[in-house]
Amino acid sequence: MSQKSEIIFINISGPDRPGVTAALTEILAKKNALILDIGQADIHNNLSLGILFQSTEGDSGDILKDLLFKSYELDVNIRFNPISEKQYTEWVGLQGKNRYIITILGRKLSARQIASVTRIVADQGMNIDDIRRLTGRIPLDETQRTPKASVEFSVRGTPKNREQMQLAFLELSSELEMDISFQEDSMYRRMRRLICFDMDSTLIKTEVIDELAERAGVGEQVRAITESAMRGEIDFAESFRERCALLKGLDVSVMQEIAENLPITEGVERLMHILKKVGFKIAILSGGFTYFGNYLKQKYGIDYVYANELEIVDGKLTGRHIGDIVDGKRKAELLRLISQVENVDIRQTVAVGDGANDLPMISIAGLGIAFHAKPKVKETAQQSISTIGLDGVLYFLGYKDSYLNEQI
Repeated sequence: MSQKSEIIFINISGPDRPGVTAALTEILAKKNALILDIGQADIHNNLSLGILFQSTEGDSGDILKDLLFKSYELDVNIRFNPISEKQYTEWVGLQGKNRYIITILGRKLSARQIASVTRIVADQGMNIDDIRRLTGRIPLDETQRTPKASVEFSVRGTPKNREQMQLAFLELSSELEMDISFQEDSMYRRMRRLICFDMDSTLIKTEVIDELAERAGVGEQVRAITESAMRGEIDFAESFRERCALLKGLDVSVMQEIAENLPITEGVERLMHILKKVGFKIAILSGGFTYFGNYLKQKYGIDYVYANELEIVDGKLTGRHIGDIVDGKRKAELLRLISQVENVDIRQTVAVGDGANDLPMISIAGLGIAFHAKPKVKETAQQSISTIGLDGVLYFLGYKDSYLNEQI
């Protein structure tokens, strides 16, 4: 080994135990080596440690000898690879290149699902820098497993065709029953602070106006209008007025009974608890009704509720509403307004909804998610969740179960 200054990459693998990294880096410290890069991962109690260093005193041979003896003592494997100045300069030049985060979700994840995603990444000429499991460790006993799995990939490069890549992910998610999120890895992704939810068929597993219609004996008529509006076939405001008119004469006491029995979407309890713990501001922006939004506000400590107000006279619904209708355009306006009030950059916001009237806010949010959405909404939104509960949002935000469990 030449005695001039050299750049060396060392790769250490073997059983993980306390002190391995400390012992090896102490050898580099004694020789005043300059660490240019370092990374470590633990998979099933097995260590994978990489260190790129430059010898500064012309004694790389002594460093490698000491590392070799120490690795034998620690019962780990070590490999050395000299790096030329040209190779190192090219590597440094990659700094600042586009970086993305790909998150995959499902009830469970198979080798086929992971292989299919990574093949698309490779075909787009991108490189995977890091892979980490976000959900907890998987017991062999299937009855003890949580009904969700998530893996996150850190990817570098520029897709050859981003639109084609997104389409491939969409087709794959449908074919293999999984959800795939593709996000730019920016500072804003790590600093989300405001999240806005649709209410009906998002936070709750029903459309409240349909529940009211059932009590009024016009359920079938109202459901047909609701479904048409959610598919984007008719204007939301027009459909809203038509449905409200059909509720005329309904006793207001019915609203309390419905509120107390709202079917809460899977994962909402956990999601709300974590979001409050980590400091998110939470809003409901709904084309439904304030009465039910305020019920959820009290239940989960939600910060803002904007929805529609039903007119009530002598304890009965009049079939009319009070004030402006909260439609898709209004939801987007409210998202911008709340972000300004909270001094939050729009790129730090999240919007979650299922219907066509949610697309305006989903499209302007830093992270827009279509949740168990209608086909048109899912195709338009860049991110979607269709396989697990609403707490799947946490994995798109980059949280790991090992961290989340500390917050519960």
